[in-house]
Amino acid sequence: MKKKILIEGMHCASCASNIERSLKKVPGIKDVSVSLLTRKAIVEAEDKVTDEDMKKAVSRTGYKAVSIEKD
Repeated sequence: MKKKILIEGMHCASCASNIERSLKKVPGIKDVSVSLLTRKAIVEAEDKVTDEDMKKAVSRTGYKAVSIEKD
């Protein structure tokens, strides 16, 4: 399953990298790509991964997942 996460608060490449690392730690997430320009993360995950799991991973880094939608 592919999902798009709109993220608020990123302002540099390091921000995007921190979010990417945090999302990759969630069990069931296979691949993550975070773009500073679009303020979005593209996540490839197993069906067992919930939107709440992904929101928590983003908020652990100090940013806010504004919305999550299927890609």
